[in-house]
Amino acid sequence: MKNSKILTAAQKSTRAILNSLPILLGVVLLVGLINNLVPTSFYTNLFSQNLFLDSVIGSALGSILVGNPITSYVLGGEMLQQGVSLVAVTAFLVAWVTVGLVQFPAEAILLGRRFAAWRNALSFLFSIFVALTVAALLSFF
Repeated sequence: MKNSKILTAAQKSTRAILNSLPILLGVVLLVGLINNLVPTSFYTNLFSQNLFLDSVIGSALGSILVGNPITSYVLGGEMLQQGVSLVAVTAFLVAWVTVGLVQFPAEAILLGRRFAAWRNALSFLFSIFVALTVAALLSFF
């Protein structure tokens, strides 16, 4: 009896994963395309050196472009070397990894529109909060 429940659960899980693969593949391809089309030098012309405004711009840009944590370290370092403020880079990277408007349609289909909207909105707000907190804490040291 337990084996049949395990087998049924495994079959349902496999079907769910296979059904979501085309959606996930489309998201990955779109994210890769956007990241390759936007040059890094674009970011330096966008920020104003105003803490709050830079955190909002960084969060908005990171929300649209979307990326993964491993490449964010390289991108963040490049942005800092080009003169982008730490608060802007922090906001950008936190939103880049956590928000993801590009993947919103897929997330809404797989997890529900309401959940996806709340998660993205809260992640956006927290990316601004984290960036301002990092800037405030580092100003003490």
